Amino acid sequence: MRTLDVTALLLVVIGAINWGLIGFFQFDLVAAIFGNMSAITRVVYALVGIAGLYAISFFAKDRYRDID
Repeated sequence: MRTLDVTALLLVVIGAINWGLIGFFQFDLVAAIFGNMSAITRVVYALVGIAGLYAISFFAKDRYRDID
């Protein structure tokens, strides 16, 4: 499960960086790399979206574990 969490977090960070670039500079990095709404671009956007939905579950995880 840890690998899935790290992968989801990485995709969420990529999405956040891309949205920051769009917001500040009107530059879509994903579209610049893979083409404007090509199949690969749409897959990347879909994976980032799914990772974002999965990352919502991080709020429900127990962050404080008993250390004995």
